[in-house]
Amino acid sequence: MSANSRLTVAVHALAWVGLYQSRGFEVATSEQIADSANTNPVVIRRLLGQLRTADLVRSQRGSGAGWMLNRKLSGITLLDVYDAIESGPLFGMHRADPNPDCVVGAGIQPALGNVYGRLDRTLREELARTTVADVLSDTLSAH
Repeated sequence: MSANSRLTVAVHALAWVGLYQSRGFEVATSEQIADSANTNPVVIRRLLGQLRTADLVRSQRGSGAGWMLNRKLSGITLLDVYDAIESGPLFGMHRADPNPDCVVGAGIQPALGNVYGRLDRTLREELARTTVADVLSDTLSAH
């Protein structure tokens, strides 16, 4: 299994757009953002579409088409981004119900459900503590 990088790429895109706009540019293209993230512009457009639905960015069509922030980076938490692009629980249960006649099969989902619930709460608390502006600041100071 591979790690999900959608949150990372979405935060990268927001940080890039925020930096770009802070340098006096109004609209960023998905191609420019994709070049920075070293991914396909379609990936960026899909993620930005989800961020637009969450009202974190807006798009402009026609001449000068591209993407703009709807809020300052300091007003966007990683939890805002996570909620915009991720659906469903952090960890899932079995695809098919385990054997209820087995002692492990009968109790594994409630046991893991408790652990996963605590992990989800902890993840959400941590993501809420950090803004995209914090990430950009750390990124720029590391460079």
